[in-house]
Amino acid sequence: MVSITLSVPEEVKKKMDRFREINWSGFVRGCIVEKTAALSKREELLKKFREEKPISDWAVELQRKGRANRLAYLKKKGLI
Repeated sequence: MVSITLSVPEEVKKKMDRFREINWSGFVRGCIVEKTAALSKREELLKKFREEKPISDWAVELQRKGRANRLAYLKKKGLI
């Protein structure tokens, strides 16, 4: 495991010292692990979205054409 150094304002350090029951190092480590996992998941989802975008674009275009044709049909029949 590697170590990192973190700076906090003096006021925050004094408040942290009042709560000695908290393992601040472990707390920060957990926050970093959690955030990196969330960012990795986000990155993975964005990659899948980009891969599926052509299919989504095709489906949207197909739906628009279907609606346009339906409107033309209804106008032709005098229903609109």
